[in-house]
Amino acid sequence: MSLHSQTTANVAFQLSRNAHGRLTLRLAADDKEHVGVLPVRAYPISAPNEGLSLFGTDGHELVWIDRMDQLSAEQRTLIEEELAAREFVPTIQKLVSVSTFATPSTWSVETDRGRFDLVLKAEEDIRKLEGRTHLLITASDGLQFRVRDSSALDKHSRKLLSRFL
Repeated sequence: MSLHSQTTANVAFQLSRNAHGRLTLRLAADDKEHVGVLPVRAYPISAPNEGLSLFGTDGHELVWIDRMDQLSAEQRTLIEEELAAREFVPTIQKLVSVSTFATPSTWSVETDRGRFDLVLKAEEDIRKLEGRTHLLITASDGLQFRVRDSSALDKHSRKLLSRFL
């Protein structure tokens, strides 16, 4: 169990893992230990390293962190481990095939997390973020996929994707 102190947004706190592996926060103001703290990104897709809240099990915000780089490397690691266990947004690296150019359509894609088959219900389930090339695609089951830069995809993938944009 490691213990690290940090001050952000004028709030001093220590962050660690308890013996059961749960993220624990101790606020300097009241020296109270909050077990099972939940980190939540304000902008997980467009600005993942900016705006992060640490919530208690009661759903109340305990600490606001403006930027992840305000934290020590150890604290960032603790928070990123916790986020990785909760966040699952695979990045599409290649579109292998689509069942049809009409929706609903089944897409076979290769991602940074492996190969997936997703069902796109409607073209509106493809959202453009940060300009024209960063995309967020929501499958029919609610799972979200991202394309960091559609212009960086291979020619075949760009051709398939263009039929839906």
